[in-house]
Amino acid sequence: MEPDLITGCLNFKIAKAMANYPSIFNDVIGPVMRGPSSSHCAASLRIGRICRDLMDGDIREVYIEFDPNGSLATTHKGQGSDMGLFGGFLGWEAHDERLPTYQEAIDEAGIKIKIDIHPIGASHPNTYKITLINERETHWLTAISTGGGMIEVIEIDGSKVSMNGDYYETLIYVGSEDSANQLVKAINESMSCDGVWIHTGLNAYVEIKHNSFVFNKLYPLVEAIIEDIIYVKELHPVLPVLARKDLHVPFITSEEMQEYNRNRGLELWELALAYESQRGDIDKGEVFEKMREIVHIMRNSIAQGLKGTSYADRILGPQSLELSRRMFTGQLVRDDVLNRIILYVSAMMEVKSSMGIIVAAPTAGSCGALPGAILGISDAFDFPEDATVKAMLAAGLIGVFIAAHATFAAEVGGCMAECGSGSGMAAAGIVTLQNGSLEKALGAASMALQSSLGMICDTIADRVEAPCLNRNVMAATNALSSANMALSDYQHLIPLDEVIETMKRVGDALPNTLRCTGLGGLAITKSAKEIEARLEANESERRQHAYKVC
Repeated sequence: MEPDLITGCLNFKIAKAMANYPSIFNDVIGPVMRGPSSSHCAASLRIGRICRDLMDGDIREVYIEFDPNGSLATTHKGQGSDMGLFGGFLGWEAHDERLPTYQEAIDEAGIKIKIDIHPIGASHPNTYKITLINERETHWLTAISTGGGMIEVIEIDGSKVSMNGDYYETLIYVGSEDSANQLVKAINESMSCDGVWIHTGLNAYVEIKHNSFVFNKLYPLVEAIIEDIIYVKELHPVLPVLARKDLHVPFITSEEMQEYNRNRGLELWELALAYESQRGDIDKGEVFEKMREIVHIMRNSIAQGLKGTSYADRILGPQSLELSRRMFTGQLVRDDVLNRIILYVSAMMEVKSSMGIIVAAPTAGSCGALPGAILGISDAFDFPEDATVKAMLAAGLIGVFIAAHATFAAEVGGCMAECGSGSGMAAAGIVTLQNGSLEKALGAASMALQSSLGMICDTIADRVEAPCLNRNVMAATNALSSANMALSDYQHLIPLDEVIETMKRVGDALPNTLRCTGLGGLAITKSAKEIEARLEANESERRQHAYKVC
């Protein structure tokens, strides 16, 4: 093997290792988006954006393949994968207000899209195999959605790659492997990149990871092989916090965090600042203000929900309005904190279901539990905003441990991975809001996660509304209970790291039918099928009307 290729293999291992260091703003609290599911909508949009860059913004035909044993075979339309992916082909953002009109925009752009469901040998339930065509070229890409809006591109043009969307990726296609080796030699002699690989699949190309695009810097150095360069592709990052070479974090488990903190005496939110500032090479003050911005977006979403929402293609209406009326007229069992939490969770979920802007925290399907609990309690007791931001940072760090060692994807771990994770995060945040100790915050997170083990994902009528709303409410109220128990010195017995490891094992043991496929649980009841048929009839009627109008 050539020395350059050996370097490439080592860099590939480094890149894979980086993926195990989640960012609070990439993996846990975010993205800011529209749509029912972050695993489906935001992730597929990011994959679509990379596809667009691979084709220099000129996509004429797309052939998409889904495996029948995966989640996307049954959920790609109802849970928004088509919307996100097609929006990405068009170059839109995850929060673009045009997303509900994706099909009309694709038709107007003249992009022909075909979707086939047949065996493709996918090992991950959220696998996209995509062929992209224009008048000049054809490319092949395989990518997976890993949960919470995160992605990994695992193959381009027949070669294995590992792209998480957190680098500027330059692909230089050449006519021969000899030219590829000359190109790598020029790169190694002239600049220090974060990773360089030679790929010799269907097309030979050199992949370069860096904090910027590099070809303009290389151009004077490659004149000898310039005639053998076919084209250059520049794939923009799709994540807000970028990776880098030699990336390190101060800790990646709860146990390591406590050891790091042995002589520092930091609170959980301060440890979150220490982690994220080192992970993202960001000043701690900037991390704090980034989280403040997230809190503001969450508040705006809840406020929008409390005004009432509407959207044709949904199951549940704006129920939070009636809860609010009865809460403030004394018609409910009195518990103002608990009722406010239910109100806020409901409002957030209704905004999500009406295609409003929400924060996936940690996912869109579980976007109500964490802000509903933290902001509900914060408002009930009039906590200052800084205290709320600290609570959200603490919650984010718990999410980092889950993302690193389990999953946020319901397609992999059931609703335990989404609402269960949100509950554990919120429990730690509530303890932080109450000035509880680090040990109590970790205990609260452990108890909340213990209470969520084995939760299945069985969305009714392929919409992320029911039983998702109920489970978000349960997750938020479980967080409150777990926090109060921890603050009262209840014993959680099993350390947080061990509970997270157990989440992974339990998720792996869940049958495919109970992991966001619509093939089990409440999703296959008689009533659920009747709701599904009604929604399909409504959709057909809307399309016929739109056709007549046109």
